[in-house]
Amino acid sequence: MEFTSMFKFCCFASIFFVFFIHSLVRFFSSSRRKLPLPPGSLGWPYVGETFQLYSQNPNVFFASKQKRYGSIFKTHILGCPCVMTSSPEAAKFVLVTSAHLFKPTFPASKERMLGKQAIFFHQGDYHAKLRKLVLRAFMPEALRNIVSDIEFIAKDSIQSWEGQLINTFQEMKTFAFNVALLAIFGKDEILYRDDLKRCYYILEKGYNSMPINLPGTLFHKSMKARKELAQILAKILSTRRQMKHEHNDLLGSFMGDKESLTDEQIADNIIGVIFAARDTTASVLTWILKYLSENPRVLQAITEEQEAIMRSKKDQGCDERVLTWADTKKMPITSRVIQETLRIASVLSFTFREAVEDVEYEGYLIPKGWKVLPLFRNIHHSPDIFPEPDKFDPSRFEVAPKPNTFMPFGNGIHSCPGNELAKLEISVLLHHLTTKYRWSVVGTENGIQYGPFALPQNGLPIRLSLKKVTSPQKACPNDKNDFPYIERMAL
Repeated sequence: MEFTSMFKFCCFASIFFVFFIHSLVRFFSSSRRKLPLPPGSLGWPYVGETFQLYSQNPNVFFASKQKRYGSIFKTHILGCPCVMTSSPEAAKFVLVTSAHLFKPTFPASKERMLGKQAIFFHQGDYHAKLRKLVLRAFMPEALRNIVSDIEFIAKDSIQSWEGQLINTFQEMKTFAFNVALLAIFGKDEILYRDDLKRCYYILEKGYNSMPINLPGTLFHKSMKARKELAQILAKILSTRRQMKHEHNDLLGSFMGDKESLTDEQIADNIIGVIFAARDTTASVLTWILKYLSENPRVLQAITEEQEAIMRSKKDQGCDERVLTWADTKKMPITSRVIQETLRIASVLSFTFREAVEDVEYEGYLIPKGWKVLPLFRNIHHSPDIFPEPDKFDPSRFEVAPKPNTFMPFGNGIHSCPGNELAKLEISVLLHHLTTKYRWSVVGTENGIQYGPFALPQNGLPIRLSLKKVTSPQKACPNDKNDFPYIERMAL
């Protein structure tokens, strides 16, 4: 009898507990649903405010929204309802502390072109596995082995520009593309370069197009090129398997995984890495050349730093014409120039995340399925964080920025795993440009053109010429006061 009573009590208590928990869940879900959406505008049906964002200075678009609605607002771009945030605290919330509530995503057009198995669109175990494989190919131990190959590509590229009027962005795209292929395929890249380049250049034109797969549209042409690109990669995989040699490049890392990635997974991630490695690096290099041409003291400082490396190598009996991994770690001024360019140009204006459930933030509802965009550009241009944000001043990075205020490669577990490769290839190219060449910007236009990335007008046309052959001379102590900026930068 006593046992029966106890059993009934336990059953009743269990039912009550389940009902209580269910009621709590419904209450909080209902409460969240009653929360207001962030203020803002969704624009026109389907297209939203896509054209307003990509056809003008993104600073103007973001700043006007922030001024009107505050640091969190809603909009609609590339077919997706979005919430944009412009504070370091919100970026940390989305990318770090509550990253489990937001999965990485891209607009539908990019997702279909890159491939659904690409690292950008995943989290959890699969993402961790892919990130480990990518880092294996891009960690310092691996990169130090390809410095000479990157240097060969850099010197070959620059020599082809000598005496020519070039479109800086287009030439930097070719340089970054060739370095990306080297990192992915090793020295075999030369065998596939032309076919991969032809297909990829068609594919990239549709990255920010509306996902309408009808003949004649950019999206349709891009998807055809993507299919051909996958076929080329399938042939490369087949050839590698027949060779049965170990490779230390990214493809070798993917193929050598014990758990074995499928060919589709490998292809999607190869295409994704090319996407991540090319245009962003090319954009940064283009802006660096523009800022250096406009700031002769900074150019002088970076040139003296690079010439000092050459002198040091010569004094040690080394070939000053050949860079080593150790040399690239003796470039603090160059590093700060890269950092300041990443900040002021903010090539990566924002990143895409998607709410995996209804999320409450600062009293607003972020509905499940909505895109969430931390605005790196707004953070990088905040005068409260970076005084005189529109001034190009590499010396500001003599002191490390505060956490979550400088995110050129993203933040958290989804930050770019290839950032060391990008900084390495930029440093190598700048070494040879500043020590052997001079360049001048052609034309009087000083505007900015906007598309997927903000760029100097017309891709920054420049004319490159070889410097007169002279032995690098050490700076005279009496000349220091003539270049106070250089002296300060070198501290």
